Amino acid sequence: MKVLVIGGGGREHALVWKISQSPMIEEIYCAPGNAGIAQIARCESIGVLDIEKLAEFALKNEVDLTVVGPELPLTMGIVDYFESLGLKICGPGKDASELEGSKAFAKNLMKKYRIPTGEYEVFSDYVQAKNYLKEASYPCVVKADGLAAGKGVIIVSDRVEGDAAVELIMKKKSFGKAGDRIIIEEYLEGEEASFLAFTDGKFLLPLPTSQDHKPIYDGDRGPNTGGMGAYSPAPVITDALHQKIMEEIMIPTVRAMDAEEKKFKGIIYAGLMIKDEKAKVLEFNIRFGDPETQPLLLRMKSDLIPVLLSIAEERLSRVKIEWDQHPSVCVVMASRGYPGNYEKGKEILGLEDAEKLYGVKVFHAGTALNGGRTVTSGGRVLGVTATGKGIDEAIDLAYQAVKKISWEGACYRRDIGKKAQTEARIKI
Repeated sequence: MKVLVIGGGGREHALVWKISQSPMIEEIYCAPGNAGIAQIARCESIGVLDIEKLAEFALKNEVDLTVVGPELPLTMGIVDYFESLGLKICGPGKDASELEGSKAFAKNLMKKYRIPTGEYEVFSDYVQAKNYLKEASYPCVVKADGLAAGKGVIIVSDRVEGDAAVELIMKKKSFGKAGDRIIIEEYLEGEEASFLAFTDGKFLLPLPTSQDHKPIYDGDRGPNTGGMGAYSPAPVITDALHQKIMEEIMIPTVRAMDAEEKKFKGIIYAGLMIKDEKAKVLEFNIRFGDPETQPLLLRMKSDLIPVLLSIAEERLSRVKIEWDQHPSVCVVMASRGYPGNYEKGKEILGLEDAEKLYGVKVFHAGTALNGGRTVTSGGRVLGVTATGKGIDEAIDLAYQAVKKISWEGACYRRDIGKKAQTEARIKI
């Protein structure tokens, strides 16, 4: 069969890499792809938001299944459009995509259906938001309502910081129209974890747990990014808590979406805050996480294609997935200046040497080809991912590989996975 993967980041490279291992695959296309993806798929220079052109390509090339990586085309209705043309596609429709497209919608849904989350208020008026901050409890969190590439969340410790955050989002429009409306919510203490599940709208099949590292600097300091690294599993989620999350959060959310006539099919991703063996939802995403996908798919032993097809065809209950029990770690290598301004076109050296290490896979994110050379073309450039017998070995392997790769201005966090080490040792 022929598969089209939409996107060009590390998540999409991981998807293409995993899909390419399926005996069912005849050809893989990726739009627009990157330098790493180009080694295993035919890349097409079609933007992820050019939905009509993507559909035209899928029809012309008789694509059997389309897999959508990023959230924006999903919120724009790519699934509805493809299905209207008789094309098979894996992902939620436009209505269901509101679960990520609007944080206010997600919070209101959780409140209505008693899904555990923090207290909150929603504001469309700048003055009302500023007045609310006069009486707010601190610290609290100010969020842009719409999509902001994982960066529209600001933790504020007092009213001065709160006023500045509201002005940044609503007045200065730092996140564009995503900041037309904001949420001011309770600051939840604990440890974050990512919980993903496949769903066909009725049945849910959870993936192993994982944990992202959002801030740019070690020790979770500095501004938020799209994600600077991840590991799987997340020891903070015990077997008992895993079951509770499924019963109290994941299943009720999918049922709630169905009750609201917004049937959700695809990947549902809950960003959770864990404390005292209890979980609360920070936010929902409607697609594979990035960089969580990289360590997760490195652990997936089963063929991914039957899973994706069963979602599109609403028969997921018949599927079983086998996972490698060994942990995996992904360290993101980024361009100097990210998540702010950064330079592009820097030649990347050492990629082949890194991948010679057993258990290591380097996923490309912001890369391109220039005269036969692999160069940087984005903020997050590579996801250096490794599997080990234990979390210590996985971390060590990933950083061994990182040290073999270089370009002018390369930077990365040096503490990816340390929380997992701490959790594991506490349990011992």
